[in-house]
Amino acid sequence: MTLGLIGKKIGMTREFISSGQSVPVTVIKVEKGRVLNVITKDKRGYSGVQVGFIKLKNSKLTKQMKGFFAKKNTEPKKILHEFRVDKTEDFKEGNEFGLEILKDKKFLDVRSKTIGKGFAGAMKRWNFGGLRASHGVSVSHRSHGSTGQRQDPGKVFKGKKMAGHMGDKFRTILNLEIIKSDLENNLLYLKGSIPGSKNSTVLLKESVKDVRRKTLLEKYNQKIKELEAKKGKKK
Repeated sequence: MTLGLIGKKIGMTREFISSGQSVPVTVIKVEKGRVLNVITKDKRGYSGVQVGFIKLKNSKLTKQMKGFFAKKNTEPKKILHEFRVDKTEDFKEGNEFGLEILKDKKFLDVRSKTIGKGFAGAMKRWNFGGLRASHGVSVSHRSHGSTGQRQDPGKVFKGKKMAGHMGDKFRTILNLEIIKSDLENNLLYLKGSIPGSKNSTVLLKESVKDVRRKTLLEKYNQKIKELEAKKGKKK
């Protein structure tokens, strides 16, 4: 695995790419990360890097965290995150990095928390059909129906789809295409939508899966080449 970044979801807009297509994008304000701790296999059995993101006031720190940042001789950070890496030799405490680490990337995995919907019934939460609209059904049209078993095992199994708290959970969206990156303003434009409300924290990482699909521009250029080849054959 490699390093990742943490950012803030600003909102959604659209971008016109060079082919003339209008693409819906999510805009993310990326925060610069600072290496706070280099973890070696001798210490913990794995190699990794602890990185701090987003400045924090001293007044919001506990005594323990004040001591930690004083020891590291760095400004306080709001979010600390560990990234597993293959080689720790490339990293030193105090090193900073930003959008430049995504320079050659075309696709990213994005992890963030979904919008909380509060307590929701089975029909809204799990897309149940509900009970019949007539023929003996009374007062329980939107209920989820039977949940239990017989005398054996005599309990409701864990994970049963029932009414409960909806949303407010971490979700990962795989292989989102990078449409544009603005290094001056630390802005990243990703194709489509991502979970969470405005100003929510987002974790950006290199795609876990081997992405072989083409970007929008690559598809467009391929179509043009195919059309030109057909015209050449007709002549």
